[in-house]
Amino acid sequence: MAAAAAGKPDGWPHTAVATFPQPRIDGSAYDPPMSERVPSDSLPGGGSAVEPATPGAPAPAAAAEPEPPLASEPPVAPGPLPALYLGHGAPTLLDDPVWPAELAAWARALPRPSAILIVSAHWQSAPMTLGATTRVPLVYDFYGFPEEYYRLTYDAPGAPDLAAKVKGLMPAGEPVAERPERGLDHGAWVPLKIMYPDADIPVLQVSMPDLQPEHLFAVGRRLAPLRDEGVLIVGSGFMTHGLPFIHDYFMGRPGAPEWSVEFDRWAAETLERGDLDALFDFRNRAPGMPYAHPTVEHFAPLFVTLGAAARPDDAPTFTIDGYWYGLAKRSFEVR
Repeated sequence: MAAAAAGKPDGWPHTAVATFPQPRIDGSAYDPPMSERVPSDSLPGGGSAVEPATPGAPAPAAAAEPEPPLASEPPVAPGPLPALYLGHGAPTLLDDPVWPAELAAWARALPRPSAILIVSAHWQSAPMTLGATTRVPLVYDFYGFPEEYYRLTYDAPGAPDLAAKVKGLMPAGEPVAERPERGLDHGAWVPLKIMYPDADIPVLQVSMPDLQPEHLFAVGRRLAPLRDEGVLIVGSGFMTHGLPFIHDYFMGRPGAPEWSVEFDRWAAETLERGDLDALFDFRNRAPGMPYAHPTVEHFAPLFVTLGAAARPDDAPTFTIDGYWYGLAKRSFEVR
């Protein structure tokens, strides 16, 4: 599956410059240097007390059998929660006819988390930084969208206990900062609003300290013990994110460009065989680069997810695949 060379086949871009208007994600709430600014997301979550018996009193009626749980209720966790990597899309994902149902079904199949720790493509800040641990406004880190998307809320409780545990899990060489005023960005609240719409699970967003795969993987290894405590660890990005090159698909062309298909296929096959070295070196080994990720922040959260797995080289469970405006939305869980 080598990437196409000169004389690109249909579906490969012939320029590296977007020439079409599109809603874009603003970098104002995102902290990397200008060379790593996030590109724009575009249009296209026991016993009961018993009174002691009184002598001579009639025997109490037998307790009614408890009703079986509704099918929509999440199962009781049989062990550590998985770690997830998912695509989050722009806020317009909320109105998509297919993708929200896939995310909601995935959440229903998971045990209910005690808390959620999420790493988003839209927050890179060194050193690793903890977001708000109390309820604060969301970060509307996008512009050019209809006003309705700026009125959306996701009022999940903060997770101060989880924040303290995260700090305690990091070694001396991995300093941890805090930004108590920073709310969830759209890479966090858009998928969580679908998967956990009641917003009743504590959420903590953590920044990526850099975009180096091995470092992010090491961070995930440090966070892994939280899964034993019922914490759902989520890396939120996009399996391909070549926004400058999807004009035709944004305008309604079906399917996906060749660079998106090739990168998605390579990632799936490489994950299935557990080839971590190849994944770490995706910039050089993956077909479809650099078109699939002109900047790499949407692929980077995958390495936190893999690091949080008990056996990172085991094949993941793919839960969502397909394409959205030509971009691969492949998502998976690892245990």
